[in-house]
Amino acid sequence: MAVAGAKPRAPWASKAEESRGRLHAEPGGDTRSAFRRDADRIIHSSAFRRLAYKTQVFSYHEGDHYRTRLTHTLEVVQVARSIARALGLDEDLSEALALAHDLGHPPFAHAGERVLDACMSAYGGFDHNAQSLRVVTRLENRYPGFDGLNLSWEVHEGIVKHNGPQPGPLPHAIEVHAERQDLWLWSWPSAEAQVAAIADDIAYDVHDLDDGLRAGLFGIEELSALPLVGPIIAGIKAQWPGLDRPRFIHELGRRMITALIADAVAESERRIGLARPANADAIRQLGAPMVGFSEGVAQAEKAVKSFLFPRMYRHPRVMEEMAAAGDVVRDLFHRYMADTGALPEEWRASVEGRTEAARARRIADFLAGQTDRYARAEHARLFDRASELR
Repeated sequence: MAVAGAKPRAPWASKAEESRGRLHAEPGGDTRSAFRRDADRIIHSSAFRRLAYKTQVFSYHEGDHYRTRLTHTLEVVQVARSIARALGLDEDLSEALALAHDLGHPPFAHAGERVLDACMSAYGGFDHNAQSLRVVTRLENRYPGFDGLNLSWEVHEGIVKHNGPQPGPLPHAIEVHAERQDLWLWSWPSAEAQVAAIADDIAYDVHDLDDGLRAGLFGIEELSALPLVGPIIAGIKAQWPGLDRPRFIHELGRRMITALIADAVAESERRIGLARPANADAIRQLGAPMVGFSEGVAQAEKAVKSFLFPRMYRHPRVMEEMAAAGDVVRDLFHRYMADTGALPEEWRASVEGRTEAARARRIADFLAGQTDRYARAEHARLFDRASELR
């Protein structure tokens, strides 16, 4: 049944009834589509629940109003469904991909990933997108007949190609999985996957500005020189002179999301109109993304990222905490490698008798699944000195 306000399904939309299927065949009879089942399985996974206590930029203990990986993910879902609906795509597939895109993130945001990648440099490295695939295909063990969540081919494809085609060299988890399933690594992903990726960018940009303003890392006036942002600020001032700061910040974010979604929809419709793809596979084979911003807005979006990098992601307050967080991840990795008895019993059993590389990969799995607070507790338990993260 069509959703109110949605366009009729586009010919190039992914169709659940034509899915390339799952790694393990399952009986039908469910009233949900294959992609709806995928989204529901991700929501009910342990990895999804743990996102509530994983850092986005500010650690969860700094305040209840800053984004966590979970709230960021839910915001990406909202944006992705809005764009997919406007383009006549499969909303459930875009939702599933938005829900899954950060499942592989370790604790402490990108600082945790950088340190874990360095620790794993001799064993194939660490990449959070590849780890998301590993989570849904191997590490979530809920079903009696298979490891992982047994999601549809189209979801696996979208996770792997979150940033576009993957011709190589491949991250370890993707290279291993490619032996089991051909995900067309050379091609662009479905339009729904491209929607989830641009929704991630929109949510990041808008809500990191929101968190940075609320944290006092920069002020509203400092944003006035930015393209796209500056005109929105001027428009709010003209319509609501004297508006209090919290409402102003919220209105700025709301209008930015609206503008970015509208541009992404209009530009994607323009590109699709020129390419005239016949079906979902034609989208994959076009050799360029079909979902994106117009040239002007793409430059404005890059300007926002360029502003945020030094003013937020490299702010001394954030850098100090992330440096200490990186020490926690590094300490834990080397301790577990040197003394597998420090691991919980079920993880200890999973590394016994393995090669050094296989043991390191399992330890990376364990670390990547930890929440910020669990990693802190582990560090306090295993080291004589108190954790540096308070």
